[in-house]
Amino acid sequence: MNPLAGVLDDAWQMYKAHARHLLMIAFVIYLGAGLLAALFALAGRPGDVLGFLVSVFAAFLLQAALTKAVQDEREGRTDLTIGDTVAAATPFIGPVAIASILAGIAITIGLFLLIVPGLILLTIWALIIPVIVIERAGALESFGRSQQLVRGRGWPVFGTLVLLFVIQLVVGILLDVIFAALPRAYRDGLSTVISGTLVAPYLALVVTLIYYRLTAGLASGADPETTARS
Repeated sequence: MNPLAGVLDDAWQMYKAHARHLLMIAFVIYLGAGLLAALFALAGRPGDVLGFLVSVFAAFLLQAALTKAVQDEREGRTDLTIGDTVAAATPFIGPVAIASILAGIAITIGLFLLIVPGLILLTIWALIIPVIVIERAGALESFGRSQQLVRGRGWPVFGTLVLLFVIQLVVGILLDVIFAALPRAYRDGLSTVISGTLVAPYLALVVTLIYYRLTAGLASGADPETTARS
């Protein structure tokens, strides 16, 4: 039996049920980063560098905050404010940043060289963010733990990641069509903010639910090799 059967639908139901909280977290972080980057851009090239750093910081904060929000919603803590969620996620920004950068470099090299190694790394390290935020693991520790959870379930995880990529691609294309009449700079900016706000929470939901399903499978003593072949 596929341990991830129905995970996209479960994530969608949760997305709809808690859309306001999840979307507002993504929107506030994206908007804040965008405004700061635009302000820094007035200073010329040094400002562009600062704006880039703000965007990178915001991306890591968003990953941690959305994962924390999913954890809170799943565990029944539904009365938290956006500030509460962001504050709770802030301590994880460092480990999330280190793990994401290291994984990004390794995956990029793997994709550039032979493609397949990069896809393998992308799959076995898919859960590093939930591992850091939910289990409070260190950046380096998260790689081994993610691989442990994915072991024997690689194909279902990879297939789910492919579907998420397709969803992102479709949303991006639709937004490009909608804003086609705008100048490129405005079109790209709006597409980034809207796509990020709408899609990022769903991606976080799916990845975090994958984490919970696979940890539940290990806790129940299910044999991942047998499960993967079922």
